[in-house]
Amino acid sequence: MATAGTVATEFPVPTGREEEWRFTPMRRLRGLHDGTAKPEGKVLVEVDAPDGVVVETVGRDDPRLGRSGAPSDRVAAAAFEGFTTATVITVPQELTPAPTVLTLSGQGAEGVAYGHIVIDVKPFAVATVVIDHQGSATYAGTVEVHVGDGANLTFVSLQEWADDTVHLGHQRIMLGRDATVRGVVVTFGGSVVRLYPQVHYTAPGGDAELLGLYFADAGQHLEHRLRVDHTVPNCKSNVAYKGALQGDKAHTVWIGDVIIGKNATGTDTYELNRNLILTDGASADSVPNLEIYTGEVAGAGHASATGRFDDEQLFYLQSRGIAEAEARRMVVRGFFAEIIARIGIPLIQTRLLATIDAELAKTLA
Repeated sequence: MATAGTVATEFPVPTGREEEWRFTPMRRLRGLHDGTAKPEGKVLVEVDAPDGVVVETVGRDDPRLGRSGAPSDRVAAAAFEGFTTATVITVPQELTPAPTVLTLSGQGAEGVAYGHIVIDVKPFAVATVVIDHQGSATYAGTVEVHVGDGANLTFVSLQEWADDTVHLGHQRIMLGRDATVRGVVVTFGGSVVRLYPQVHYTAPGGDAELLGLYFADAGQHLEHRLRVDHTVPNCKSNVAYKGALQGDKAHTVWIGDVIIGKNATGTDTYELNRNLILTDGASADSVPNLEIYTGEVAGAGHASATGRFDDEQLFYLQSRGIAEAEARRMVVRGFFAEIIARIGIPLIQTRLLATIDAELAKTLA
């Protein structure tokens, strides 16, 4: 179990002036960042797992907890200190089961709840795990993901919280030799959602694809901070996040940090972020960062763009007899189509398209 840095008080209380917190609305975090939150909330965990997948509820002393490393900030440390039991999902070696779905249901936003989930995919298994966040909550949690040698995991995290939810979460993904992960983050709900996916390679041949989709309404703050650490040779990473915003003070933040260490020769990496602003009063911050400490890379690059809704596209469609509401829906669906198609889970794809249509209906109402 990780020990170094797991005590929240070892980290200074963030003020919002720090680089890693400068975009976050600290006053809206309900004390998650400074220790004043009362641990009186509850988030229920339900697991629907197919035959062969092992589901366990374990105590804090289980040696499988914390294997992905110590928490990286005060909130993550508080979450690691605060949970009482953890959920461990194990996919046995060489198994190819049907998807496993964890539903996390918030029982109210009064008082904070802490959570911890471990997903352990053994060597040469092929698995899909979905975590579906629902209800109202003030929640800080960590998901540890271990993908064994030669294994393949599709990991989907859906944030469809109620409008009063505050969610600060960390995802720590560890890849073995020739392991592959497709990590998908979809964020629609919540008042403040701040997620921090991190990828670390333990052996050559790892391949990480990180996909994200988010849609912010009036007053929502949706923040996604990613870090991919290339520390071993011949690994790949591909990051692609897209977001849409509408309504007064809708705010999204995307930070993409990719580090290629001096020993990570042969690395092939690219990161992309696109934001579509649908109405006045919304704002998006996008900061791609690429640090390279070796000249022997296969490829490295990044791109970021934020733009307003294209009125010319809208006019073109309307000129051909398509009603405004349908035309707007087509343009936004087209914007998200690439990410949705790459998710590769038909049920999730259909659900996301329906949610996007519902979000657009708010603007056109």
